[in-house]
Amino acid sequence: MDNKIIEKYNKPIFFYGLSLVIPWIFWFGAAYISHTQESNRYLILTQGVLSILGLLAPVFVALYLFLSERELYYDLKKRIFKQNGFSPVYTVLALLLIFVSMVAAQFISLLFGHDINQFYISGSPSFTSAIFSPWFILIFAPIVEELAWHSYGTDTLRRKYCLFNTSMIFALYWVFWHLPLSFIDGYYHSNVVAEGILYSLNFVFSLFVFVILMNWLYYKTNRNILIAILFHLSANISNEIFATHPDSKVIQTVLLMFVAIIVLIKDKKMFFSKEVIN
Repeated sequence: MDNKIIEKYNKPIFFYGLSLVIPWIFWFGAAYISHTQESNRYLILTQGVLSILGLLAPVFVALYLFLSERELYYDLKKRIFKQNGFSPVYTVLALLLIFVSMVAAQFISLLFGHDINQFYISGSPSFTSAIFSPWFILIFAPIVEELAWHSYGTDTLRRKYCLFNTSMIFALYWVFWHLPLSFIDGYYHSNVVAEGILYSLNFVFSLFVFVILMNWLYYKTNRNILIAILFHLSANISNEIFATHPDSKVIQTVLLMFVAIIVLIKDKKMFFSKEVIN
């Protein structure tokens, strides 16, 4: 891997600053509307538009940076279209790791008295969304997010920090980035908060584990953006396809934590060396 290209990703404050402030403005606006007493088409439309604009903001910030630097633009095209890092093994892991961990977690939860009906495929996500189908949000969100986080965001942190620290910094940032969503009535994140402190903390901790695994796949496949999208997409679908009890999601986080620890030990040099290694 050419470490010189990573040095070109040199605007972390610009990228992460705008990618936080702009979504927060839109999403806190959507949150306010979601709690208003009035309910009409105009307000519902406004809430939905604000939610989508907040989601799209980071990818447009990244696009501006790529269009401002020709070398970065060519690097982006190479990583999206040439697929030099394609690997059947890591592609299968990206698609199935979260799904398998969820199924395993639900089986383990049966030992603690939880219902086997968790395996029922309801076809209806656990949250609501203004205008757009929740399934559309589950599919659309990981695509546009990873076109920002793993086009520019991860590499601009990796320029200065080892991969482990990069993952920890981004995961913490991601927690705060999601914060306004917990105030939008009916959204997934607000439902998690309503379930209680344990499940809220599990969501936060799961992001750290998730980012370690996603960055591992990303660099193992030569900074392949599509792998990151597949992994994130698989996670969204796997966590909503079943009638999963929140306790099973806690168990899933524990299982994935062990996987992450194995990955950190196995690829210690990748995670703790300043040099970019795949």
